[in-house]
Amino acid sequence: MSNVEKDPTELRCAASDHGEQVAQVDVLSARDVPLGGPRAMTVRRTLPQRARTLIGAWCFVDHYGPDDVAGTGGMDVAPHPHTGLQTVSWLFSGEIEHRDSMGSHALVRPGELNLMTSGYGISHSEVSTTRTTILHGVQLWVALPEEHRHTGRDFRHYVPRPIRVGGAEVSVFLGSLAGDTSPVRTFTPLLGAELVLEPRSTTTLETDPGFEHGLLVDHGDVRMAGTLLHPAELGYLGTGNTTLTLTNETDTAARAVLLGGTPFEEQIVMWWNFIGRSHEDIVEAREAWQNASDRLGRVDGYDGDRLPAPALPNATITPRKNPTRH
Repeated sequence: MSNVEKDPTELRCAASDHGEQVAQVDVLSARDVPLGGPRAMTVRRTLPQRARTLIGAWCFVDHYGPDDVAGTGGMDVAPHPHTGLQTVSWLFSGEIEHRDSMGSHALVRPGELNLMTSGYGISHSEVSTTRTTILHGVQLWVALPEEHRHTGRDFRHYVPRPIRVGGAEVSVFLGSLAGDTSPVRTFTPLLGAELVLEPRSTTTLETDPGFEHGLLVDHGDVRMAGTLLHPAELGYLGTGNTTLTLTNETDTAARAVLLGGTPFEEQIVMWWNFIGRSHEDIVEAREAWQNASDRLGRVDGYDGDRLPAPALPNATITPRKNPTRH
């Protein structure tokens, strides 16, 4: 998915200092972002924001729906570029058609992972299909470490098998959890899983103490390590925890997405759909897109024009760090 803000913020991001931690959950609220056009669907963005820019290497979290496409027109994101990241598409309902400059043509369906690696540069489009009535899901980005930032383009599809853990059904699409491991490659240690919690149930999951975690609640009220989270809120828990206890406080099933990873210690610059290490990296990527460079390629099969890049801001990039935990 593209960041379609007219004036995207230019950020230099860095991970926090990671000393001794306690099981303190920070609650991050979302802001609404229209996904282009006067009748566009709206997404709820929880990363990046002032309070936190990264959870592991997860650097971008959009949550959308349930969206009645008859009223909004659904998703229609024209060809747009990416550098220095991986995009992770995960749906709860609906269907999205993906096309990219590698020639990939795939459908994103509920419970199926679609992961695209941009590396040095890629472009793609995303359009909800005519079979879609309600569109509902998350779009996530992962920052690539410097060692692999210019890796080759790639696209992977994976359908995890849901497993039972106490009162929860767990679908692990990246990393390892509850004895299940996704075969899809990541470039830093990561976790991504959908959790469906039975009504009024409590589930305790074993977790890697070297990971920090974020829990995005889709529906229901979920207590994470003692802190209550409401729909569209993202709870952040730092490193040092060997277990994670989740309680569904509602009389119906609750659903959430659990994200995790080792703290990402590199500074990154995010602007529009690009991740680099300097302002110059962003300028070069934007020029490549505006000039239709082979670096980012061309998307065939999309009916319409590609997205133009916004104008670069006249601003000095200053370091922006996650808060130090005590």
